Amino acid sequence: MSRAPSLAHRVEFALFRGATALGLRLGDDAADRLGAALGRLGYWPLRIRRRLVESQLRLAFPERDEAWIRRTAVACYAHIGREMLALLRSPGRTPAAVLARSRVAGLDAVREAVARGRGAIIVTGHLGNWEMAGAIVVASGIPLDVVVQRQHNPLFHRDIVAVREQLGMRVIERGNAFGDVLDALRAGRAVALVADQNAGRSGVFVPFFGRLASTHRGPALLALRSGAPLFVGCALRAPDGLYDATVDEVIVDRGGDPEAAVRRITAAYTARLEALVRRAPEQYFWVHKRWKTRPPEEQGRSREV
Repeated sequence: MSRAPSLAHRVEFALFRGATALGLRLGDDAADRLGAALGRLGYWPLRIRRRLVESQLRLAFPERDEAWIRRTAVACYAHIGREMLALLRSPGRTPAAVLARSRVAGLDAVREAVARGRGAIIVTGHLGNWEMAGAIVVASGIPLDVVVQRQHNPLFHRDIVAVREQLGMRVIERGNAFGDVLDALRAGRAVALVADQNAGRSGVFVPFFGRLASTHRGPALLALRSGAPLFVGCALRAPDGLYDATVDEVIVDRGGDPEAAVRRITAAYTARLEALVRRAPEQYFWVHKRWKTRPPEEQGRSREV
């Protein structure tokens, strides 16, 4: 059950709707410039998690100097604003229009898995435009369910769900999603999960940029339970304004002890995600506290910092 929106939610949503209305009156290039300008406000003057973004960039890229850290942080905020506005302008685009803005590689293996009735698990991260990545999969003729986290603002959540559905995705809310996802895979559908956030004490600790990070075990458990192939994919925004969408299968030994298999699979797809982030660090959502929960061997006991 969704909670009633607060006054702050309504004000936030009004600003969000106003930016969307203005963006819809603009062409793609002008809307991109507007979205980037709005996003940069989060860095300055609003300073929304600015210290966190810069500190995590330092952890991930210790070889980089402070000038690079600041430039990348600013570009990260600009990217968030640009891609959010791009998403909100996307309903109504035909599959042909979605694909016209994209270059796609690797979807044939997903298409084959779905055609064989096995289903396919696609893991992505908060990188590039993950919503556009889903739209590209659907526009390519592959039935797709997406597992989503309920947004803090219920008004915003409602609109984002509507956008996803208008783009052809079927939405499964995280929480009691495991059974629904298994049903979708058994029906021969592809399922996409964004699996790069801190998973707290229940996560499995695997390396991410050389530091152990608590990571959701759901994709690995689904792969073991269903037998479906697991892929890593994303859609990065290229300098020419198009999206470079790539999907690659992660082939890992699934045998032996189940917990060890979960760790191997999770480590493998997390390493793939890290490689993609290194290609475009300014397109990663560094505002998440990715290394918040520390493993017992670092702290003497598992706790969040």
